[in-house]
Formats: sequence, structure tokens, C-alpha cells
Amino acid sequence: MPRTDLSAATALCGLVLLSATAGIAPARAQSAYKEAPPGPGDADAPGKKPSDKFAGPSPFAPQAPGVNAANIPDGPPAGPGEATPAVEQIGSHPAHDDWPAYGRDTDATRFSPLEQITPRNVGQLTRAFVYHTGSKPAPGQVNKWAAETTPIKVGDGLYMCSAMNDIVKLDPATGKEVWRHEAGVKYASIPYTAACKAVVYYTSSTVPEGEPCHNRILEGTLDMRLIEVDADTGKLCEGFGYHGQVNLMKGMGESVPGFVSMTAPPPIVNGAIVVNHEVLDGQRRWAPSGVIRGYDAETGKFLWAWDVNRPDQHGEPAEGQHYSRGTPNSWATMTGDNALGLVYVPTGNSAADYYSAMRSPEENKVSSAIVALDVKTGSPRWVFQTVHKDVWDYDIGSQPTMIDFPGQDGPVPALVVPTKRGQTFVLDRRDGKPILPVEDRPAPLATDVQGDPRSPTQPWSVGMPRLGLPDLKESDMWGMSPIDQLFCRLKFRRAKYEGEFTAPSVEKPWIEYPGYNGGSDWGSMAYDPKTGVLIANWNVTPMYDQLVTRKKADALGLMPIDDPNFKPGGGGAEGNGAMADTPYGIVVSPFWNQYTHMMCNKPPYGMITAIDMHTRKVLWQHPLGSARANGPWGVPTYLPLTIGTPNNGGPVITAGGVVFVAATTDNMLHAFDAKSGKELWNDVLPGGGQATPMTYEYKGRQYVAIMAGGHHFMMAPVSDALVVYALPDGK
Repeated sequence: MPRTDLSAATALCGLVLLSATAGIAPARAQSAYKEAPPGPGDADAPGKKPSDKFAGPSPFAPQAPGVNAANIPDGPPAGPGEATPAVEQIGSHPAHDDWPAYGRDTDATRFSPLEQITPRNVGQLTRAFVYHTGSKPAPGQVNKWAAETTPIKVGDGLYMCSAMNDIVKLDPATGKEVWRHEAGVKYASIPYTAACKAVVYYTSSTVPEGEPCHNRILEGTLDMRLIEVDADTGKLCEGFGYHGQVNLMKGMGESVPGFVSMTAPPPIVNGAIVVNHEVLDGQRRWAPSGVIRGYDAETGKFLWAWDVNRPDQHGEPAEGQHYSRGTPNSWATMTGDNALGLVYVPTGNSAADYYSAMRSPEENKVSSAIVALDVKTGSPRWVFQTVHKDVWDYDIGSQPTMIDFPGQDGPVPALVVPTKRGQTFVLDRRDGKPILPVEDRPAPLATDVQGDPRSPTQPWSVGMPRLGLPDLKESDMWGMSPIDQLFCRLKFRRAKYEGEFTAPSVEKPWIEYPGYNGGSDWGSMAYDPKTGVLIANWNVTPMYDQLVTRKKADALGLMPIDDPNFKPGGGGAEGNGAMADTPYGIVVSPFWNQYTHMMCNKPPYGMITAIDMHTRKVLWQHPLGSARANGPWGVPTYLPLTIGTPNNGGPVITAGGVVFVAATTDNMLHAFDAKSGKELWNDVLPGGGQATPMTYEYKGRQYVAIMAGGHHFMMAPVSDALVVYALPDGK
């Protein structure tokens, strides 16, 4: 697909992208690192405690009161079990007017059959109501907010979580709060971001209709709890776990607040709640485990665990032991397949993202992959890897989408897998084999990182259009003036760049392109099963990375979150990181002019694409996002020029023929014609729209909702506003 040329006026409007470079904290004493991996299970080496790996005092601080999953009693270790038989959930066959799951249905299509809003009348949308969650940074608190929330709608309730995990039920027509469950999450438990993407609706198979907790709302919290409340009253379901809560820190070993957290809604598959969690990037090689676990949706009872370095042990660790540390974690929203009894787990890479020499063979097999787990046992059925030996933070942030692929001999049960690389893989859900061709192509090997060779090949999806632009060239460098352009050209020359998969470097910076924000990130894609059209918005934002020696990392003040001397800004996700326990730290920033805060590559920086899945051809594609809220030095230009901005959050598509997407740093909700891609309508939001919208119908009127929570990393203004639109009088 040809690139869209931008006018000189558009180029001059500029673009702001938040610096990923963390602030400098006080220097610390040089730390030792241990190259031998920990043994499976508890003892990182037999007979030793975790602190034995480190010189000096243990870096593991005890968990503060209330942080260990609210001090929920652990109970005795539980062996593997089977889930209580489940009734069919509404997400499998949603009511016409509902949006009962994060991705609208269990297939995660983000497609609504509603037709009231069309390309002809979408321009008449007005605000029906605005609801305020009350979750924003308090005075004096560092802004770590990015709610990322998509509400769900079932029957007479609009359900959502706040950025700090309070659960609310709203009247779908007025936004009036019906009830509120306060989760009690503390500021200290926020990892990189205060976010809660969605809650989960569940109908009990054991509690009769009309009794409390027949219908339930479930969420995972930032402080590692599962909470189930009654959908009608918001009161805790006493029969679930310990008075309505389950402690997810059990078996995790040493940690501190903010190191591990849940921000994505856990799927319920054949009665099993499947739980993943985020482990804060950039901290240390022996970070808490990335274990995936199953729990009974009725009782909260532990069912099984998939622990990469304990593959044959599916029970909880015995007292004094823990799940294997530093293994790949999964923070994205998973997709459950009730028919096949599988859950599709998008994984990241092992702890210490940019250095792979200390990873086990088992970790290398399942990192940056889709792993299909049997929901009865927790055992992998198949694995499809999207990056081999990932040292670029190319973890899979998108929720995979299940479709019936239009094959020559009839529909094939398929899984569409977006990636940060802009490669979209289409797999057979039954065995993980590619339906569309995938090639292993040669990848750059040159590196000065001793003992950490790169994979000679990487997988490329050649059967789908790439959501990306050509490799960078020096002539593509860009700026407000010839001096700015020269600055960026010199920066390009100074760096190591051999195209995609340029290997990490110690002696000089290297350019990572695509960057770790995508391609496609956590917003995922939308798919219209009636027309076979796939909608994706994506990023074009390179990064500028460099490994630094342990001595230099110490001099920069980089330390992990569990170091007693850690201070905010001392290294963390999406920026500089200590990568303790390894020989190196990491310095990361956007590939930009650090003086003007404008990217060094020319626009566009964000795109939206429509693909016909019958032909795998691009139907339309253009930049997404305007310059109105962007400009040099963070000064908005207010120019209504579509330049294509960085974006986080996904699209939705309706049977009425309209695509809705916010996501961009212009702080707007956009509506596009699904057939032509023409922008039909937009509205300025009270905060950044870094979330995925949703649509529902109530009493004959169609509504469109977007959480305008903003995003600290995207420099989009933070708010607590859920904004809901409708046509005047429903017409």
C-alpha cells in the first residue's frame, strides 16, 4: 500500500510523544549479578533463599500491610482440580442490544450488530451523559493514570471499573450510579499504570436465578486479587474464595507493591477463570513468575497452574516454595475458546527484556508467542511463536480474535494474532498451524553483547498485509527546520541500524523499528463477520535503545523496584531499567529530538487500515489522528491537520457501517465509514481517549461510550470521564 504524502504545513505542525527516559535517581553501590538460573520451584538454588543471589542486603522488601492481596488468607496448598460445570455464558451468543464482554463477545470481534447509527446520521451524535469515576491522581501524587477501560452492558446495567478497580453499575440511559463497590486498592500498588480494561460478567450454574450472586461481576485488581460481586447489588459473593476474594499472591514468593498486577479482564472458559498478570518491565532477571493459573468461577478454588520452568507441576507450590521466577508473563487480554476447551495466552518475554543469555530453553520456546492451554489441566496444547529470542520488548499486547476463516473448503476455526511488529498471523485454533503462509527470514546477527547470540531467522506473515512502513533511511529524517533535520540525521548515523531486528548494542545506541508500542498494541483489532472486514489502528514510532554496563547503570541510579533505595523515576517499564541480576541495564527513549520532543522520522506516526479477509487485500488505509493537541515543546498547534499520531486503544465496527476509534493523542473520538474509510464525525473529549469504545442499545436507542481517561505515557490529559453519545431522541 503506498504511503500517504503529507503537506509541508502538516509536517510543520509537529508531534509530541512522551519521553520514555526515566529520571535519574541517586547512585547506588555496584551490584553483583548471578548468571546461573534458579532451580525450578522455590529455592533459586537448592538450600538458598532468594537474597543469596545478591551482594549486600536483600533487595526484597517485605510486603506492606494490605498489599498481599488485602491479607486474604492463603489456605493450604491445593492440587489440580476441575471447574464446576458451567452454563453457557451470554458472551457466547450476546443479545442484540448488549456488549457483555471486553471484546463484545467471547470471540473478541468488537463487532456490534446495531444499525441505528449509520454513515448518514452519525454526524448528529450528541452527548447523552458523562459519568465521572472519581479516579484521578491526588495532589502531590505522580501521575500514573491511564484507565484504558471499556464498559460492558448487560440488560439494564452498564458495568465498568475505575482505574483503581472500584466497580460500578450505571443506568445505561442516564449514567446514574446504581451501586459502587470500592476495591480499596492503594496508590502503592499501581505498577507502571493505574488501569483496568474491563470487568467480566458471569452467570452461576449453582446459585438459582433470583438469589444473590446468580449473576456476578468479576475483576482482577492492581494488588493481585480476584473479586466477585453480585451484579444486582454490588455486594461481595460470600461463596467465592474468602468472602468474595481470592489472593493471587499465593505462591508468588517475594515481591513488593507494584511489581505484579492485573489490568486485563480474565476470561472464564468452561467454568475456569484463567488468570494472567503483568510483571513490571526492566527490573531484574529473577522477577516474580509469569505463571498462568486457573480458578473455579463458582467457588474461587485453585484448579491448575502453568509454570514454564515447572512444566509437569500443575499444583500450587508447597509451603516455602514459589513459582519459577523471571519466566515470560502475559499481561494482555486472553481469549477463551469454550468449544475447544482452550485459552489463548499472548505472552511476553522473560524478565530482563533486552538480554536473553540467562533464559532457559523452556522460556525461549514460549516467549512472545500464543500458547494454547487446556483449561481442564493447564497443559499447553500448542505454541506459535511470533519472535524468536525476543530482546526488543515485542511481547504480544493484543487480544487475539477468533473468526471463521473463509477457506476454500468452508470456514476454518481461526485465530487472528496482531503483533507489535505489524505482522498479523492467522492460525488454525485447533493446532496452532498457520492458515496463511509464514516464512522464516534471515535476521541481523551482528552484536557486541557477549554470550548472547541472536536467532538467525524470524517469522514473517506473508499471507497478510503488513501494518508497517518501509525501513528507515537517513533521508527520511525530519524536523521543524533544517537544523532539526540535521540533528536527527546525525543521531541516525550515530546509531546502529540494520532494519527490523537490529541486535542490541553496548558500544552505541541501536534503533528499534517498529518500536515496542507497535504496530498493534493492546487495542487489538475489530472484525465484521458479515463482511469479512478487519479493522486495525497501529503505530509508526521507532525507539532509540542502548545497553549499558552494570557500572554505568549504577552510576545512572537505575535500580529495581524491590531495592530498598528505589525511588520513583529510578528505572521501570517503558523506559530506562536496571535489569538487575544481569551484566547490563537498559536506556530507552523515543527516536526523537529531545529538545523539541518531536520524532526524528517523518509522519505519519499512526495509521488505520481496513483489510478484506476474503482476499487479504487492503480496502483503505490512511493516517489516524490530527495535530490539534500536538506540537513542538508540548505546545498544541490546534491545527485540524490529519498527520497520524501515536495511538493506544482499539476500534469497534457496527452493522450500521460505522467504525469508531479514539486512541489518538488529539484527544478525540473519530467515526469512519467502514466501506470507504472517510472520516464522518469527531468530537473532542475531556481527556485522552486511550481506550477502546463500545456501543449498546437500551430502550430502543443506540449509544456509543468511550472512557476519556487519558494516558500518562502518551502525554494525553488524564480525566475520570466516561462519555456516552446517542442520536437526538434516538433518531
